[in-house]
Amino acid sequence: MDKKWILKPRGDDELIKKLASELTVDPVIANLLIQRGLKTFKEAEKFFNPDLANLHDPFLMKNMAQAISRIEKAIENNEKILIYGDYDVDGTTAVALIYSFFKKKYSQIRYYIPDRYGEGYGISYKGIDYAETNNYTLIIALDCGIKAVEKIEYANKKGIDFIICDHHLPGDIIPDAVAVLDAKQPGCNYPFKELSGCGVGFKLIQAFCIKKGIDLSAVFEYLDLVAVSVASDIVPMIGENRIFAYHGMLKLNDNPVIGLKAIKKVSGIENIDMNINDIVFKIGPRINAAGRIETGTKAVELLVSQDEDDALRFAKDIDECNQNRKDLDQKIFSDAQGMIESNEVLKNKNTTVLYNPDWHKGVVGIVASRLIDCYYRPTVVLTKSNGFINGSARTVEGFDLYHAIDQCGYLLENYGGHMFAAGVTLKSENLDKFIALFEEVVNKSITKEQLTPHIEVDDEINLSQIDAKFFRILQRFQPYGPGNMTPIFVTKNVHDLGTGKTVGRKNEHLKLDIIQDNLPTVFPAIGFGLGNKATEIAETRNFDICYSIDKNDFMNKVSLQIRLRDIRFKNYE
Repeated sequence: MDKKWILKPRGDDELIKKLASELTVDPVIANLLIQRGLKTFKEAEKFFNPDLANLHDPFLMKNMAQAISRIEKAIENNEKILIYGDYDVDGTTAVALIYSFFKKKYSQIRYYIPDRYGEGYGISYKGIDYAETNNYTLIIALDCGIKAVEKIEYANKKGIDFIICDHHLPGDIIPDAVAVLDAKQPGCNYPFKELSGCGVGFKLIQAFCIKKGIDLSAVFEYLDLVAVSVASDIVPMIGENRIFAYHGMLKLNDNPVIGLKAIKKVSGIENIDMNINDIVFKIGPRINAAGRIETGTKAVELLVSQDEDDALRFAKDIDECNQNRKDLDQKIFSDAQGMIESNEVLKNKNTTVLYNPDWHKGVVGIVASRLIDCYYRPTVVLTKSNGFINGSARTVEGFDLYHAIDQCGYLLENYGGHMFAAGVTLKSENLDKFIALFEEVVNKSITKEQLTPHIEVDDEINLSQIDAKFFRILQRFQPYGPGNMTPIFVTKNVHDLGTGKTVGRKNEHLKLDIIQDNLPTVFPAIGFGLGNKATEIAETRNFDICYSIDKNDFMNKVSLQIRLRDIRFKNYE
């Protein structure tokens, strides 16, 4: 599928020149900073040096004082406290964070992760009944609960108090909990609105430490868990999230909690200098796999483990879940692709909605994302569970999926999510109506540009501008994520040295040695999934490349490497 290259607006030339001079950097670096809203030396310095001292006062969050008072009361009265969280990475890291912190100070505390298949997402009646049966009088809910109005009312009638720590958009009614911590709720003046669920949990224990006079190092020792949540939940990598991720990555590389150390080992990354991508593609999927294939409780068992042998055993178990997840993912994706390719009506729609009652509920969201890579349009993948049709939806960049789902809400039993991802539940008799209405709603609002995959390019440069200093400063833009994505460049009129070849089990990747003009420097390049360009490369003198810059560490030799994102061919003379 051809991709459109969109060059981001360049900053003001005078401002670029001034900032480049003050920082003694290439104007390209100055432009990257300005594109990210950083226009002064002071702002750039703060960006390049994320400081824990710049974290906001947690008591700026609405209801934080009430939350801390209720926890203090529970501890003073020796009440039983239940830490309740969602079964994905954000939820399980949040539960591990809160449980691990309070367990060192208070023994009457346990955790609870709902079953994805028996209870579904968020706070469940079964979980509340469990708390009542086992005499828990306070539940701290993490990464869920902001829309659980009826569930909280149910708990209140049983004398069970809730503290809700969530980061999702609230509905029209805020649950009647003892305290609701969510920066997105009306009337909350907390300065940063994009925390992960685990990030909200961090603010809770930060506030507890401030109130009780506990040194904040007791909170900072869990920053690796917060970093895993920030990376895996794909929240904006700006503000406090950038500080969390930066310092959390340092701890993850240097001295991670025992559970994360074990999962690094089974992932084969225990001895490398990890970056955010290693969380996204190695650690996050394994933690998620526990809840997808078996139970999210296994992930928490791993993350709170205090014994290295136990942790390694848990990690191996989760790794096996992840392998099963990958097998299911591949099988269902193949089935889904076959359904589309064999149906001309499906192929020509602006949406994809697929249903198979035998598909595994735990991987339909992953399959939806993979289908977007192939067909690039809003996608819903559905299966059957507990007598209902339910599944996951994903979307293309710039299109508000949640708004589209909301317009179909009267056909749904339940739904939730945000702009980029959502979950839906509906009755079988409403399936065809939902498919038709979703296509109609999307057709009315989606643009042709939104249905065209594109690559946002930060700047056009020459290969001669790439040297050790340039790359060293570029590295300081990490950690990358939404709001601070990996810088992408375009260089025109380059050619391969003649060593180009395909690599990979199916020759699906492209390996080149790229030069520009008559410069002596040769840049090794790898293009994942670009193996189909090999023949044209061999037959073409020059071409344009769209890429990021990586380092290649091979046999203890580190070199710069171009990571190709796309290639365009032109008739250069």
